[in-house]
Amino acid sequence: MPRLAAVAVLVRDYDEAIAWFTSVLGFVLLEDTDLGGGKRWVKVAAEPGGAALLLARAVGDQTQAVGRQAGGRVGFFLEVSDFTAAHARMQAAGVVFGPPRTEAYGRVAVFTDLYGNRWDLLEAPEGG
Repeated sequence: MPRLAAVAVLVRDYDEAIAWFTSVLGFVLLEDTDLGGGKRWVKVAAEPGGAALLLARAVGDQTQAVGRQAGGRVGFFLEVSDFTAAHARMQAAGVVFGPPRTEAYGRVAVFTDLYGNRWDLLEAPEGG
């Protein structure tokens, strides 16, 4: 059975991105392998065994897409079991959110990562 292993996210700098995703979002650094020539294979994930983000340092024309992975739309969805606690922890770490709201798919608030990519912090409804 296929599974989604990773999704690439363009970043300005590997170390800056690792620091933000691990300290602010609480992700785990899964891998940081030097590939030579300034390239690295860097993977972070919300939890081991889940889908990972491959942090890809943008070069050349790619730098124009940093922070615009989904063209200004929400492109990433971070699901949590306790919205209130996660929201408070992330706010304390400096994350700026739009107003929380309740939708058919759960409690949600939009935030941006350090580059401007839009994310949903999401708690699915009971039984959802």
